[in-house]
Amino acid sequence: MSKEISYQEIVNKVKEAYIRACKSLPSEVLEALTKALDKETEPLAKAVLEVLIENAEIAKKEDLPICQDTGIPVVWVKIGEEVCIKNLEKAINEGLFLAYKEGLLRASVCEVLTRKNTGTNTPAVIHYELVPGKVLEIHILPKGCGSENMSALAMLPPSAGVEGIKRFVVETVKKAGPNPCPPVTVGVGIGGTFEKAALLAKKALFRPFGTSHPEEEIAKLEKELLSEINSLMIGPLGLKGKTTALAVHIETYPSHIASLPVAVNFQCHAYRIAKIKFL
Repeated sequence: MSKEISYQEIVNKVKEAYIRACKSLPSEVLEALTKALDKETEPLAKAVLEVLIENAEIAKKEDLPICQDTGIPVVWVKIGEEVCIKNLEKAINEGLFLAYKEGLLRASVCEVLTRKNTGTNTPAVIHYELVPGKVLEIHILPKGCGSENMSALAMLPPSAGVEGIKRFVVETVKKAGPNPCPPVTVGVGIGGTFEKAALLAKKALFRPFGTSHPEEEIAKLEKELLSEINSLMIGPLGLKGKTTALAVHIETYPSHIASLPVAVNFQCHAYRIAKIKFL
């Protein structure tokens, strides 16, 4: 027997979650910023980290957005094979519209050629993942475009190997410099095809912040990349310092024998995310 979830319940929970995400930084992100502050030696970098932490605390206390760019909504839906939902996408977009309206958030979504604002900050970019059972999870990422615009993808030859992957990721961070508002979280997608690598990089940002990949080899690569990225000394907001990235998340997928796709997707220091679990 399938499980039904009401349209209005989805609307209400999506609205509440998006407002919460825009105004309250996750505790684990604040903790990472505090640890970065403790180990920082550059005076200007320390001052910047102090401001970022204070900004997040004020936003939560005063019920204000952490950043004026409250993002284009990116949504990752895990939906069980035994769940019955009518008009899911419409419900998600309605909830997001109400979040922008009632939460007094900035509407940033526009028609791509005319640049006319949609006025609702929708439609969202929604990805679906089919899973077994009676499960519905909606993960929401307000995606600011200072970080999004620095994304990159390369179709490397397989001979590039792990070292080639590392060079591309580190060079992408170096080229991005201050633009994605560091300290960033770096999502990396490796494998699949052109479009799959980009989706994997985005999916990596939906992983719980700072968690390591379950496969030892990939977790090791995450640590190596984080170390190399921070050795660039780009620092908080690009003003030089020990912390350019707070975390590196990697997701992989099998690829063709003649191909090695690699994609990089950034999240800024305001790692805003919300998760809704219905079942």
